Amino acid sequence: MTEAFTLAHFSDVHLPPVLGAPWSYWNAKRVLGSANWLRKRKRVHRAAVADTLIADAKALRPDHIAITGDLINLGLPMEYQSALTWLKSVGAPADVTVVPGNHDIYSSLHGEPGVARWAEYMGGENETLAFPFVRRLGPVALVGLNSAVETPPFYASGKLGRHQLEIAGELLRDLGEEGLIRVVLIHHPPLPHLASARRGLTDAAHLVHLLERGTAELVLYGHNHRTRVDWLPAREGAIPIVGIGSASAGVVHGDEPAASYNLFTFFKSGNGVRIRHIVRGIEGEDSCVRKISETILEAPKR
Repeated sequence: MTEAFTLAHFSDVHLPPVLGAPWSYWNAKRVLGSANWLRKRKRVHRAAVADTLIADAKALRPDHIAITGDLINLGLPMEYQSALTWLKSVGAPADVTVVPGNHDIYSSLHGEPGVARWAEYMGGENETLAFPFVRRLGPVALVGLNSAVETPPFYASGKLGRHQLEIAGELLRDLGEEGLIRVVLIHHPPLPHLASARRGLTDAAHLVHLLERGTAELVLYGHNHRTRVDWLPAREGAIPIVGIGSASAGVVHGDEPAASYNLFTFFKSGNGVRIRHIVRGIEGEDSCVRKISETILEAPKR
């Protein structure tokens, strides 16, 4: 008997900033980030585009939706509540999982709960959070990592840290022994060559070492606003590392495509897993959502 499970993957929603926060929140990073939004990002990222893609995915009836960070832009108090309202429109916490991105943990919050407001969507309850977390969904186990840390102006790098990596390694090993399909969710690209030092995961090499032991069937990320598939050689077979474009990009921006999302269907039969990967998105302003590509994720032959 083959058991199928479908996961929709979105990232980098970049909902419009909600201004009006006290001046105590306005440091150099937020002022520069606000200027960047007004000068550039405002023309690219549109909440209506993200809503259109979400509606398209929901019409296809996935079993779950995963969002790999950057729901907001400046980390201002009202943004977290606005994003929570948006998340509720996407689905109930049982149907949607989120990990934070660098824009979600942007700068000092002065006691504001921040991403803890989204705790129910991160495997927590009552604004309590712990990373990594696990969500068991039928044959699939989502493992949520938090790579987002506060950084100075002009930096968007991330870090997992030794403790999170150690716990993640133990969880992934145990989940594998349970026979579950392990899907890792992270915002920053998990491979060292996928982002510059200023934007990359500073301990990516340590994460790679963990994954090389064969501890996952799929790794999903965002941050780069591009669709991409890489393969990481591992003990039990190469692991697909898959990124996706921004869910809200209404137009092509430089080498960043218009909005898209991933749709994965896992077929588990016996001890094996096949993964069908579909990319759906738009071509540009006012275009309809369409299928961009469809493949079976198979490691390239050497």
